Amino acid sequence: MKHELAVFGGGCFWCTEAVFKMLKGVKSVEPGYSGGTVKNPTYEQVSSGNTGHAEATKVEFDPNEIKYTDLLTVFFASHDPTSLNRQGNDIGTQYRSVVFYTNENQKKEVEEFIKKLNESNKMGRSIVTEVVPLDIFYPAENYHKDYYANHPDAGYCQLVINPKLEKVQKEFADLLANHPKNEN
Repeated sequence: MKHELAVFGGGCFWCTEAVFKMLKGVKSVEPGYSGGTVKNPTYEQVSSGNTGHAEATKVEFDPNEIKYTDLLTVFFASHDPTSLNRQGNDIGTQYRSVVFYTNENQKKEVEEFIKKLNESNKMGRSIVTEVVPLDIFYPAENYHKDYYANHPDAGYCQLVINPKLEKVQKEFADLLANHPKNEN
């Protein structure tokens, strides 16, 4: 069966990469940049906030093992989709909440998902997540890949990433790759 791609921007890509790597059916996760105008941007360029790019995470997944709506559920629960151009202390358009859809079905699903969230008022405020087509995804520099796995004791990992991972582990145990019912 063919794998699918999903691309999300939900603040720092170290966080979103670590979250999606825990999920069953996720075959690969890669941090990078998307949504801007500069070709082959560097981290320094994107960090300036002048390229239009968001820090993004490309997720390759098997739709027979995990649904796109499950990825959306985890994405919207693991960051603040009501905060414009910021996640915690990470401020700027490069940290905006955005879904880069790769096909019309994804576009329809994410729009419906956001509509339901807004109608339920579960978040307490309106969702500001952008929904835009994926144009180009630029992989981040190698030192960003597997950042959490390679630096679990770093301050940012301890203070920002760990709480997100703990929340996902608690709220979405049935979607985790290492959950007993998901192990082969």
